Amino acid sequence: MIRAATHKIIATLTLLSVLGGCSALGALGDVTTPLSVYDLRAPSGAPVIQGGQLAQDVVVEIPTTSGVLNTDRIMIRPDTLQAQYLPDVRWGDEVPVMMQTLMLRSLENTNGLRYVGRRPLAGSGDYAIVTELVDFQAELTPDGTGATVSIRMTSRLVRERDASIVASRTFRSQQAAASTDTSAIVVAFDRASDALLVDFADWTITALGRRLTPA
Repeated sequence: MIRAATHKIIATLTLLSVLGGCSALGALGDVTTPLSVYDLRAPSGAPVIQGGQLAQDVVVEIPTTSGVLNTDRIMIRPDTLQAQYLPDVRWGDEVPVMMQTLMLRSLENTNGLRYVGRRPLAGSGDYAIVTELVDFQAELTPDGTGATVSIRMTSRLVRERDASIVASRTFRSQQAAASTDTSAIVVAFDRASDALLVDFADWTITALGRRLTPA
């Protein structure tokens, strides 16, 4: 199992305005510019690959998702039927592309594959990972005083030569935010994605015939 890093959030732009602990709930209706940019990093570590590196090429495709998640804005749901976005902040890339990068980096960090990338080295790779991203948002509690980040995706490992699905799994991760401040919500996204990506990388390598153990 991959040992996850504890703090991996970086601001990728110099913040031109300080959020100052502004409550995300209280600021949902505000619109200001410029936007502060946050990025998430994949889990890192030095796992031991049982049986050596796998001699397969794996392509990680961009996850498909709904329209409300096909954006670089940080989504928050006041209730199950409403989607809003935090003001003044955004992700470093659109959510599906960011998740593709995180999945790719998580697999690279296992050192367990001969090649993993966004596209095959030759005409086609040995396997492709096809993913549907269902949830990637913070959800406010009914009384509006708290928030929980929820991430859910279904991944399928597809053998390219015959387009057969050799493995599939739904991954879920939730993390309560310390408050409804923007910074606390982003930290919760970091921790939730970290846990989900650890499981994803372990599942992928195991499905391909190897197991990961901590260094």
